[in-house]
Parts: sequence; structure tokens; C-alpha cells
Amino acid sequence: MQAGRPNSSSSVSPPDPNIDAVAYTPTQMGSTYNPRTNDAQRLSPDSYGGRYGGERDLPHGILGDAVADGVLGDGTGDDLGGQGNGADEEDDGDGKKKLKGIVSGMSTTQWLARKHGVKGRRTMYLVYYLPFLNWITQYRWSYLQGDLIAALTMASFYIPMSLSYASNLGHIPPINGLYSFVFNPLIYAFLGSCPQMVVGPEAAGSLLVGTVVRSSVDQGHIGDDDDAMNAVVAGVVTGMAGAAIFVAGLTRLGFLDSVLSRPFLRGFISAIGFVIVVDQLIPEMGLSKLAKHTEGVGHGSSLEKVIFLVENVTHAHGLTCGVAFGSFAIIMVCRQLKRYIQPRYPSVAYIPDRFIVVVLSAVFTWRLGWDKKGLEILGNVESSTGSPFSFRWPFVPSHMHHVREAMSTSFLIALLGFFESSVAAKSLGGGEGRPSEGIQGMSLSANRELVALGVANIVGGCFMALPAFGGYGRSKVNASTGGKTPMSSIILSLITVICVLFLLPYFYYLPKAVLSAMISVVAYSLIEECPHDIRFFVRIRGWSELALMFLIFAATIFYSLPLGIALGVGLSLLSVIKHSTKPRIQILGKVPGTQDQFENAEYNPQSLEFIEGCLIVKIPEPLTFANTGDLKNRLRRLELYGTTAAHPSLPRVRAPEHNKNIIFDVHGVTSIDGSGTQVLTEIVDGYVDRGERVFFCRVPKSNHPVYKTFEKSGIVGRCGGPGHFVKNVNEALRMTEIVEIGEFYRDHPEQGGA
Repeated sequence: MQAGRPNSSSSVSPPDPNIDAVAYTPTQMGSTYNPRTNDAQRLSPDSYGGRYGGERDLPHGILGDAVADGVLGDGTGDDLGGQGNGADEEDDGDGKKKLKGIVSGMSTTQWLARKHGVKGRRTMYLVYYLPFLNWITQYRWSYLQGDLIAALTMASFYIPMSLSYASNLGHIPPINGLYSFVFNPLIYAFLGSCPQMVVGPEAAGSLLVGTVVRSSVDQGHIGDDDDAMNAVVAGVVTGMAGAAIFVAGLTRLGFLDSVLSRPFLRGFISAIGFVIVVDQLIPEMGLSKLAKHTEGVGHGSSLEKVIFLVENVTHAHGLTCGVAFGSFAIIMVCRQLKRYIQPRYPSVAYIPDRFIVVVLSAVFTWRLGWDKKGLEILGNVESSTGSPFSFRWPFVPSHMHHVREAMSTSFLIALLGFFESSVAAKSLGGGEGRPSEGIQGMSLSANRELVALGVANIVGGCFMALPAFGGYGRSKVNASTGGKTPMSSIILSLITVICVLFLLPYFYYLPKAVLSAMISVVAYSLIEECPHDIRFFVRIRGWSELALMFLIFAATIFYSLPLGIALGVGLSLLSVIKHSTKPRIQILGKVPGTQDQFENAEYNPQSLEFIEGCLIVKIPEPLTFANTGDLKNRLRRLELYGTTAAHPSLPRVRAPEHNKNIIFDVHGVTSIDGSGTQVLTEIVDGYVDRGERVFFCRVPKSNHPVYKTFEKSGIVGRCGGPGHFVKNVNEALRMTEIVEIGEFYRDHPEQGGA
């Protein structure tokens, strides 16, 4: 049975008489905290937490708690030997220090930490922002086997894929695809907040890099066969994408993954899948050389490429088609078999089917001399600079024309990559499971994910790698094959380094048709979820979402990928702006047979009672400059029609006498900015000038910033004083009667003496 609520005296009195009551908010004071101690052991039932009552000083207000406390110290003498600010402390008899009174320059975090005896009050910030220091101290040798097997499995799947992404989609040397698995997983293992997520290149991001490379070729900035400059352009795109999300992380823009709507993402990703399938059909049919010499095909739209394929199907190379479509069929069959068998036999996830296809195709090509029969092979895989790892800072003045071309595409790569990483991280979770499940205490943070992915891609851009983000499929492979910690990402990076330094010659006979087939499988996975989403939106009659999906898909297919990007991002941003600027005010009616229950009267007005002479308006959200611009017009529609859904061309249908008393239910107005205050003041002034009475109900208390703003702006005075600010709608209705009777006797004094 749970304990009852404590009485007021026990909940407000500080447990220590030396602590100023003003500074106290109920919390457990006596326990000693060790960061590795279980919460159940550390916390007692009366641990309520709380907030420090002192004022925030300038350093904390500008720099935030982490920098102000972690770098400057907590202001009271920290556990690293720093000097305090002269705060009074005394020993409680157990060797622990207790604060006496309110201390200036202390944050709530540090106040709680000191009261709970938390050790390492400065270093806890470092552990939070550098998760490596958290998980490496918890690492056990028993985790190594699972991490090693997971890394080997991922390497067998995704190292050949990275070669495909680089050469077929990014139009850069294949080795640059490997760089994405050398640097990015390693850096994410140090900075990322999701232990089981593995970052690497993705089909969508690689294709977008390829569009920038092709655009630079079309504009004459680089040559079509200049691998070195192609790699430089890819490095610029990757570096810019990394810089964009790194800055977003520092400025706490972790909500950006919600900017792009689901219909846009589904339409755009499905279009990317279609574009990739069409692009890969050209090398899969052995038509690459013919396409290169056919004007308008290599850099044309998907529609032009489909027409080219239909017209030249008779020129397809038989051996290339057999190898490509045979590899595609084998991988797809294995994929479906794994889905069917894996629930009963989980160990089938360890079978590296794609790696086997790659190895066998290379062996057959070498032994049977397929390369001499017209089958294109990967050939020498080497760096365009001659060094295995060549460092080039992407943001130099000579690359500015590439920066301008890549600006919008890099931003979209960052947004799409972060969105997919967020989906993967939220699905996998942080270290919050049972102790036996691996790393503990690594809470997910969207802003830290942005910083980790940003740093990883900035470093990757310096080595001309493809953009790399967290992938749900890749991370699930890691988790399902035994990976429990970020050590699997570190091992994957080491395997890739070994591959770059020692195993590149063995890729010589790898058929390009097999790489194209592997990419086509990925493209198919991008498209296969689209029918499900279409059926869902049809079922709920989401015609606007379907229209957005098909519009983006058609623009990408029939014109170009950049147009699809611009159209999709533009429409998504317009949708967000429209939603945020639309006031969601409601007219309320009374539920018959109740005393104080009111509901939105717009949906079913016949079942509610309207109060004669009163317009009851509910404002269910904070008022800001964004949503108050149209507030006057929306209120005017309520006055004229009793709804905001009616077209303004309709003549007035609501009698003016029903608007003599305006009651605002502002329970949802938890904050209000200057612009919102100004608009609301003008609205109140307009009602008062027309002789209408204004009341506010469910207003925050008098010490709340919203009420203080009402007072300072003159709203309280214009309404008639604090008496017009009441607890609920019923009380406001009674106030309208009282005020109306008072005004009647004021205007008819002879009636008062009757």
C-alpha cells in the first residue's frame, strides 16, 4: 500500500534547520551517492528531488549549468579542490558538508548533487557529454565475444556495400566508401549516446552526394573522369552536412527530426529507391558505355533513363545481365528465407549471404575469365591521392564554388541522416535495461546525437568519405548478432582499416554488376514500405498526405532529385509554419445536466447549452508572435458565426446580444511573449470600448509570469480589476450576473430604492 500524501508541515519544512527555508524545495538530504550505486539502494522513499530557490547568476544564465559548473565550478568549493564563493558550510557530524542559507551562483543540479552527497560533481558533466568514459568503465570481457561476432558480421555485409555506394551512387573512388566505416563508427563510439547503434553510409545520402558530383561535372568545375576532384567534392558535401548538424547540436536543435513530415519522407525515400533502381539497371544490363556516349542519359532524369533502357534493351550484355540478376535473385531469396526462419532459428542472422555472393562472384570471374568476356570488374581499388588515408580540409577558399552548390543538398543529407539515426536510436534505446543487458546509464539525447554525428562527418569529410549516419537495419544486425556495446563499432573500424591496408587487391575481380545488384536490393527495401503507407492514408482519408507523397515522387522521377528536395522541404516547412501560426481557439458550450463541464461547441452544438449573453472562448496554448497574428480574425468569426470554420463571406448568424460578456478560459496559456501580449491587449481594449465585459478564468496565480504580464500590460485594469480574474468558467458566469445587476442599479438608481 502506498503511503499517503505528507501533511503541509512535513512537506515544506527543511530537514536541516541550517538550510534557509526560502532555498528549500522538498528533497531527500541524507543519502550518500555513488554514480555506480543502484538507485534503489541510494534513494529512500521520501526522495522528492526539488528545485533550488536561489536566483540564477550571469554565468549560469549565459553558459548553462554544464559549462558554468563543470568549468567554473559550482561556486561552493568543489570536489576537485576548486575555491568556493564563501558559502557557509558546517559538518553534520558524519563528515559531510551542509550548506547554510541561499548560495549565489549555484544551479539546481549542483544543489541537488551536494545535498545527496554526489561525488564527482564537476566530472559528471564530462561523463555525460563524453559517453566513452561511462561505458568503458562498465565493459566486461564477457561482452567481447558478442561485439567481435557482431563486428565481423557487419563487416561482411556492409564493407562490400560501401564500395557499391561510393562507385555506383556517389561517383567517387570505391575506397572512399570504406573511409566511412573507418572514422565515423570510431568517433560515434566515443561521443554517441546509443550503445548499439552503428553509423555508416546510406543509399539516400550517397545518391545525394552523387547529384552534387554530377552537378559539378555539368557546370564544368571538374572532369567526368577526375576521381581526385570527385572525391574532394564528396568530402565538401560530407563536411558541410557534418558542420550543419554539429552546429544544430550545439544550439540544441534536436527537434529538427520532426520538421520533415512522414508523407514527405515516404514520398522522397520511395522516389530515391526508384531512382536508384533505374540508375543501377544500366550497369546491370551492361549498357554503361553506351549510356556514357548517349547525350542526356548519364545526367538525365529517371524518365529519360527508362526510355533509354527500353530503346536499347536489345544491346544488353548477356553475361552481365545473368550475373547481376542472378545475384539479385539469390540475395532476395536469402533475405526472405531469413525473415521466415529467423524467429525460430535466430542464428541464421549470422549467415553472411551477401559476403558469400561477393566472394563467389569474384572467384568465378577470376577462374572463368568473365572479365575477358565483357563483364566489367572493379579493378584496382586505391586512393585517388596515392596515400591510404589522405587528409584534406574541405572548407578552403578554392572549394567555395562547391560549397555553394552543395549547400541545400548537404542540409537535406544532414536532416535525412539525423531523422534515420533518431528512428534507430529510439528503437534501440539507451543503456536503460536490466544490468545483464549491457551498458547502463547512457540516456539518449537528440542534441548529443547531433554533436556526435556532426563531429564524425566533419572528420569523415576531411578524408573525403561518404556521409555516415545511424541506420536502423545495420544497428539491428549489430544487436541481433551479439553486439551490446560501442566496442563493436570500434572493432568494425579496425576491421575496415585492415581491409584498406591489406585486402584491397582481393577486390580486383569483383564484378560491378554484383555491386549494382546489392544496391538494387537496398533500393527495393526503400520502396517496399510505400504501399503500406499508401493503404494507411487511404484508410484514414488522408488525401492531402497522399497528394504530397505523389507530388514529391513525380517531381523527383520526371524532373530531377534537386527539385524533389526543394519541393518537399518547402512544402514541409510551409505545413509546419501554417500549423504553428494557426490559433486553436474554441467556443465552449455547457454540457446539459452538469454544473461545471464545458466542451468544444463546434463539433456537436446541438448537444450543448449556450449561455445567453456570453461568448466563452478557450485558448488552449501559449500565446506567441507566431499564433497571435490571426487571433483577432478568429475571434471575430466566433462572434459572427459561433465557429472558426465558416467562410467570412457568410452574413452574421450569431446575435450581437450573445457577445455582451466575453469569457476567456486561458488554462492552456502557460506563457505569453511580448507580441502575444500586445495583440491580447488590443483585443481586450476593443471589447471594452464597445461596451462589452471581459472576464478571464483559470488564470495562473498572481506570482506567475503570465499574470504579472497581464498586470504590466494593463489587461487586468482594463477588464475591471482582479475581480474579473476567477478560478473557473462557472465562477465567471456568476460574475457576469453580479456585474450586470450592479450596472443595472447604477444606471437605474430609482429601482434600487424600490
